[in-house]
Formats: sequence, C-alpha cells, structure tokens
Amino acid sequence: MPFVDKNVLITGGAGFIGSNLAIRLVELGARVTVMDSMLPGYGGNLFNLEDIKNSVAINFSDMRDPHSLAYLVRDKDYIFNLAGQVSHQDSMNDPMMDMEINVKAQLVLLEACRHFNPEVVVVYASTRQFYGHPEYLPVDERHPINPPDVNGINKLAGEQYHTLYCKIFGLKTVSLRLTNTYGPRQLIKNARQGFIGWFMNRVITGNSIQLFGGGDQIRDFNHVDDVVEAFLYAAVTPECYGQFFNLSGEKTSLKSVAENLVAYSGEGAVEVIPFPEERKKIDIGNFYGNSEKFQSVCGWKPKVLLLEGLQSTLDYYQLHSSKYLEEQ
Repeated sequence: MPFVDKNVLITGGAGFIGSNLAIRLVELGARVTVMDSMLPGYGGNLFNLEDIKNSVAINFSDMRDPHSLAYLVRDKDYIFNLAGQVSHQDSMNDPMMDMEINVKAQLVLLEACRHFNPEVVVVYASTRQFYGHPEYLPVDERHPINPPDVNGINKLAGEQYHTLYCKIFGLKTVSLRLTNTYGPRQLIKNARQGFIGWFMNRVITGNSIQLFGGGDQIRDFNHVDDVVEAFLYAAVTPECYGQFFNLSGEKTSLKSVAENLVAYSGEGAVEVIPFPEERKKIDIGNFYGNSEKFQSVCGWKPKVLLLEGLQSTLDYYQLHSSKYLEEQ
C-alpha cells in the first residue's frame, strides 16, 4: 500500500485499534504521529506503542482543543480518526461527556481539516450500534437507523458530520461502521470497550464470565488485524470517499465465545445471570451485518478466524497481563 514516507495522524492512537494501526503503518514506512488525550479508563496505554516508541511522534492532546488540532493536521496526508467514547453504559450515565467526545471533538477535527488541510484523507471509526435492534439480518447499509442509546445517537452525528464535510466542503472522508473488534492491546481492565475485553479479564483473573440472559445472542466479530487493513484500504481508495461502510465478520453466540475462552485457558467458568435492567433496555438482541458494499469497492475480506484470533489474543494478555490489569 502507498504509505511510504506519507505523513499520518492517528487520533486515539495509544488506544486499542489506533496502536495496532500505528504499528502497521510504521511497518509500511509511514511517518506516524499519534495523538491521545490519555483520559483515565478509556484505553490509552503507552505500552501499546512500546514496540514502535522510537518510530512515532506522540502528542498528548485532547481533540476538543482546536489549537492543537490546527497544528497537528497541517502537513498530514492521512488522518485515521479513532478517538471516541465507545461505552454504551457510560453514555447513559454521562451523556454530556459522550456528546463532547463523539460530536464536538469530531467537529473540531473536521473544521481544522477544512481550514488548514483540505486535501487530507480522513477515515472515521464509526459503529454499527446506531442501527439499533435489527429489523432483518444480516444488516446492510440500507437498514433503518434507530439508535438504542446516547452513544448511538452521538456516533451517528459524528459520522454524518464526516459525510457532510465531504459533500459540502470536499473533504475526503470515509466512515467504517465497526462491529465487535477484538485482539491485542484492547482495554480489558473494565468493560468500556466491549464484552470480549471483559471476558478476557475474567478468564485471566480466574473469575466467572457472566452472561446476561443466557448468552444466546448472536454477534459478529472482527480481529483487529483485519480492521486495520480495512482502514488502510479505505484511505487509499478514492471510490470510498464520501461513503460509509459496514465491517462485518464471523458470527457466533456470546455463549460460544465465553465457552471457548474458558476451554482454551483452563481458567474460570461461564455463569448465566438475569439481564440487569439498565442493560436490558439498550440490548439490541441478535446482530450481524453485511459488508458486501465495502468488499465490492475495496476487495477487503476478514482473514483471521474467530477461534484462532481468540486464542492468540488470550495468549497476548496472559503474557502481558500486568500492563493491562494494573493502574498505569
């Protein structure tokens, strides 16, 4: 891919997907700047960048700061916009914070690009969450939008701003609607980045994995390596600009994921408990998507099989558990 000597900015670059993307871009010969606010509890972890710490520039800035963004976007060829608040429950508990990060910060970035670097390509990490409870499966991009929580509403607004700035101002923006991404460098100290990270935590610490309502809910999953490749494809494919795409993966039940992790590790157990009322209200039931639109434009397909990916991910956390379970 044509990233040799290209200037790249990754927002949220010390986090899960951002750090994996940074590592891949360094391998491809890019000049990478990582931007991260390092908000406590949200996944920023400098250990994620340990292998490339001498090959990237790290800027500790908040995307809500227009002065930092005006400086950081100026010379960039590509911006991978991964900074965001992804916890559905946190968005319900603190909707103003969710709005600040997932709406205001996105506008600050887009305005900085419009004024100081209108030729840059911006790839945005969107979500399948705002589809809500599916009316049909698999869910494609024509499915009605019905956000089940504050996070879904704000992430949808962030995506629509990216699309609008392409349509009105000519910015080269692409939005990828991510499903359940998992893999090394994910936040596992709490459940803010999804249930797989929390399942990893439970297994590594020898605790039970608690499944709400039986765990029969179907989800689809993508290993972070496949997601990183999708971001790279989106950035260098002009036919993607101004578009939004589902990234769908291998599907199975939550119970199957939990049982496989327990079996592979030999630790912990699976425990079925009733749905907490506050979570039941925002659960979307079965969900898996259709990514044929993105595959037809870019030729992208996920390569990492779920069982193999879960095993290698668990191996990573067992080796580096202190870097992810202890306070940094």
